[in-house]
Amino acid sequence: MKTLPVTEADLHAYLDGLLPAARRAEIGAYLASRPDESERLNAYRAQNDALRALFKPVLDEPLPIRLTRLSTAPRKHAWMLQRLAAGLAIALVSGSAGWLLHGQGSDGQLARNAVSIPASTQKVAGLARQAAIAHVVYSPDVRRPVEIGADQEDQLVAWLSKRIGSQIRPPKLGKLGYELIGGRLLPGESGPVAQFMYHDATGQRVTLYVSTEQAHNKDTGFRFAQEGPVNVFYWIDGKFGYALSAGINKGELSRIATAVYEQLEKPS
Repeated sequence: MKTLPVTEADLHAYLDGLLPAARRAEIGAYLASRPDESERLNAYRAQNDALRALFKPVLDEPLPIRLTRLSTAPRKHAWMLQRLAAGLAIALVSGSAGWLLHGQGSDGQLARNAVSIPASTQKVAGLARQAAIAHVVYSPDVRRPVEIGADQEDQLVAWLSKRIGSQIRPPKLGKLGYELIGGRLLPGESGPVAQFMYHDATGQRVTLYVSTEQAHNKDTGFRFAQEGPVNVFYWIDGKFGYALSAGINKGELSRIATAVYEQLEKPS
């Protein structure tokens, strides 16, 4: 029997475990002979795992009472409704569509306590969540983690500064073992934001998220958040909001965040 050509849909179905055994074996053989494709799929798998871990608290939350009251159907139907809500949550964070969650601004616990938390505090906490989403979406990417590479740093700085409307430049982290990969432009809540990406000799990646949507915030404290598998240090400086994200331990990330903060306070 002639083997069918392998499409992008086949690869994603393989990744999601949706293929029949025979077709899965064919795709496995296809990937075994194409290491670049196999590496790309492994990056997608890592990205999906990180996104699911990041938003697992949302899936574990009980269905809101207002939704359970919409139906007087048996418990089986209520269970199906809850699973549908969970499915929608997963759909929202699968891949770059996670940016649709920008307006949420906090994790499950923060959302439950929203009545007692000032809006400005929620806004600052939302900076960490947005940065974590951007990190798990782009840092696993093997082929195109950034839009403009470090070999064109001047062009990158000029482009991002123009789009954001303020002069920004990536900090130098070489003394800490991290080199700039490059950066990209991302959508914020009311305008563009920038992301700079770094890596060390082991391939560990760190991202710096820079927003100019923080002029209204007076809370300038240095804060830490753990968003699923991602640790984030974030702070406000004037109209800028900064968030440093990575899947490394808090102590190591704090060391890098301190260096970033010092350079931003006293630019060279």
